Formats: sequence, structure tokens, C-alpha cells
Amino acid sequence: MTELMTTAQMRAIEAAAIESGAATGLGLMERAGLGVCAAIARHWAAQGAESRAVVLCGPGNNGGDGFVIARILAGQGWRVRVLGAAGPDALPPDAAANARRWLALGPIEPLSETALRDGPGFDLCVDAIFGAGLTRAPKGDIARLLRHLGGADAEGRPYRHRIIAVDAPSGLNLDTGRNLLDQGLRAAVTVAFHRLKIGHVLADGPESCGTCEVADIGLAPRHGPLVGLVEPARTHEAAQAGGFDAAWLDKKDSRDHKFSHGHALILSGGMGASGAARLAARAALRIGAGLGTLGAPGSAMMEIAANITALMLRRVEDPQALRALLEDARLTALCLGPGMGVERASALLPAALASGRPIVLDADALTALALDWRPLPARCVLTPHGGEFARLFPDLAARLAEDVLFSKVDATREAARRCGAVVLFKGADSVTALPDGTCAIHAATGARAAPWLATGGAGDVLAGFVTGLLARGLAPFDAVKIATWLHVEAARAVGPGLIAEDLSEAVPGVLKGLLR
Repeated sequence: MTELMTTAQMRAIEAAAIESGAATGLGLMERAGLGVCAAIARHWAAQGAESRAVVLCGPGNNGGDGFVIARILAGQGWRVRVLGAAGPDALPPDAAANARRWLALGPIEPLSETALRDGPGFDLCVDAIFGAGLTRAPKGDIARLLRHLGGADAEGRPYRHRIIAVDAPSGLNLDTGRNLLDQGLRAAVTVAFHRLKIGHVLADGPESCGTCEVADIGLAPRHGPLVGLVEPARTHEAAQAGGFDAAWLDKKDSRDHKFSHGHALILSGGMGASGAARLAARAALRIGAGLGTLGAPGSAMMEIAANITALMLRRVEDPQALRALLEDARLTALCLGPGMGVERASALLPAALASGRPIVLDADALTALALDWRPLPARCVLTPHGGEFARLFPDLAARLAEDVLFSKVDATREAARRCGAVVLFKGADSVTALPDGTCAIHAATGARAAPWLATGGAGDVLAGFVTGLLARGLAPFDAVKIATWLHVEAARAVGPGLIAEDLSEAVPGVLKGLLR
């Protein structure tokens, strides 16, 4: 299970370790440098003897890590140049000590684009300028240097493939994943220390960081509530930290029957608009709900009946019909929104919310809610994409667009607190939050990228996955974590050319793989 930290949590851990005597600043810096050099050995092992490295050292402790890296690389036979923002007299104590150690081996040249351009070429660039904690855009010589490294050399080869970043590519805010520079530096490899930070997986982070690795520098394992990165977990502790325990798959046995695993009700739109609800309902069955029923107006009954087999169909014309249907206690979860139309969603929403059932509000139901906010039950899940989030929480969306220090995690947590429900803010970096601030990120980036999910109906399938898991009795937060992971995993199993119908059909293979 991967736990994500804020930069404040990381600073607190380091300070506590130093204050208790469990570590020293110099010792942590040395271990950080060794961790980066180990990554260099793995990723640039093909470099020949006396390969050329340039190490860029900033004005703080990240620069101190850079001086350690320069010293170690020089000892391994690399020809090393160091460009520094400051000399020992202007650096923090630990960084200054390591700068002096480097000065016994070589000079510190000015940290500028001119110095980099006028010097010899390099096979490797170590970015140790800013690292974690950057809160404002770099300026002056350093900004010009970073923009230069964000481009290509004289032969047109991107510098990115020769850059390893220490903690973060300079210019990236590790609490938000936002680049603070218009042309941010991008690295081939980024080495984080102790734990990944939130910004490594949010927003611009994955593209800026390249391959992320974590170096153990000997700190205590935890500090305060952490954000979890959603992935399968086999232990209770890992599941609590943001992953999910795949043991939920094992709960079916020979004594169970269909009602043991819940009955999902998905409300449909009218004739010509029932496809989205049918996608969601089939997804609810595929994820393991024992039964699935579509509630449709009379105009859509024949259309739906001609296109379903395993699903059931009931006529739900108005709120009175919905209330009558919900008198059946065996209906264990509801989904409103996919293809419903805002008018129908607005009419049925009060009766659905009043039922007390676990409920997923998606698509048109979110627009209906934004037009007429009302109290939400505790087991309610909202699944907005960016546009729907802006309709529901316009001030949070505006701040997210304007304030580079306000993250998607911040926005989702505040949205969940306000509405008292679980909020899944969808995207390549999907964020899920509970009203109490518990939060998890699912990053469909890097090796888990599935860009072909940008297809009509994919969101309806995700809503159905969540509904099916709620019907089975899972808590909303767990249901969303499992659903978001499986949604991407199913897409990756299908690959390019995917259409929404493929997602549900890929689920059995994915689930079978989890049980191996």
C-alpha cells in the first residue's frame, strides 16, 4: 500500500527524528544522496567510464543533498560539475557542511543558464534546486535555467531523458502537483524520500516527475493522517490507509443466494436515453450485486426490454411509483443520474434521498442537486467530473483554477465536508473524500494510464460499479476505492479501441486475477 504525505508532515517527521536524537540532519542528507545515487546506478547503468554529470544545487537543504550526490558520483568515476545558487556561507548549516566537502573536490560554478550553456555537455543532470516545499514561482536566473532544461539541446534531444530530480522537479509544488513555472522542468526519474508526496501523483506531478522512486532514509514509518493511493491491499492496516482489501471477493460461498449480495436499483431516462442506465445496471451486476433492476418511465419500457437479459425492469413513472417500489426492503442501493435528464432527476431525487438507502448520484442527478441542494444521507456518493464539480461547488472550482497552492485533495475534502457525503472527484487523478477528511487518490497515470477511458458511457459504468458494491453492503468509501481501481484495471485489460460496454465484460478476468 502506498501512503502519500504532505510536505508539512514530512518536515515534522524529520524534525522529530532530529530532536529525539534518532537522526541528524547530516545523516539524513547523506542517506538521501545515497538513495539518489542508487537510482542513478539503476537507470543510467549503461553510461561508460567518466560519464559527465552536472549537479544543480539550490539555496536550501535540497542543494545540500545535491552536494552529497556530486561527491558520491565523483567517487564513482563520473566527471562532475556543480552549479550552485550559493556558497557555504549563505547556506543552511548541514547544506553548508556538504558544500565545503564538495569544495575539496571541485569548484561551485554559478547556477545559471549561461553557466550551463557555456560549459561542456552532460550525460546526466541532477536537479537538486528546490525539491519539496516550493510555494512560489522561481524567478531570474533560476527560472531561465529551468525553462532551458524544459526544452531540448542543440541537436534537438529533450533534456528530460537526462534529468533525475531530487524529491521533485524544481518548480513543482508537492502539495498540489501544480507547476509554478509556465514551462516546468520535467524529469526522467524523480527520487522521493521516505514517502511519496501528494503532488507526485496529482495534476502535473506524474508528467513532471517521470518514474517515481522512494528512497528509505531511516525515518519513522508514519506521522498523522495520511492520504492513501488506491490499490489492492491484503492487510487491514493497508486498507485503512487508502487501499482496499481484496478479501471482499471471498465472501460468496455455496450457502449464499442472490439476495445475499444485494439488489441494485438504477433509474433510467426515457425512450432514446436509456443506454446510460443500462450500462450502469450491467456494471452493478458484473461487480457482484445479486440482482439488478432498471426503473424506467413507460416510454422507455419496450426499448429497455429489448436490450436486457439478466436485468429486471420495473415501471417508475413518478415519485409515487418510486416510493412504492422502495417499500421492498430487499432493494439495497440506488443509482440516479445516468441518462435520466435533469427534469426527471429533479422529480425523483427527493423520494430517493428520503429512502435512507445507500445512493449514488451521477450525471443529471448532480445537476439536479446543484439546482436544489438538500440534505444528503450518510451513505450517499457524489461522482462529479470537473464540469459537474463546478456546478455543485463553484467557489471551490474557481479557487482550484486560480490558486496554485490549493489542490484537488483540498477541494474534494471541503466538498465532502460541506455536503456530508462521500465525494469522488473524477479524472486521471481521481480523489475520494469523506466528510471527516479521510481521503484517497487513484492515479491513472504512468504505467496505469488508460486514456481510452475518455469515451461516452465510461462514467456511467463507474457509477454502476459503485452502486453494485454498495448493494453488496460495502461502506461508501470502500466501494468507491474498489470501483475506481477496477474501472481503470478493466480499461487496461481491454486496451485501445475500448467502448463503454467492454468495461463490464472485462471485470470477471480482473476479479479472477485478484484471487490468485
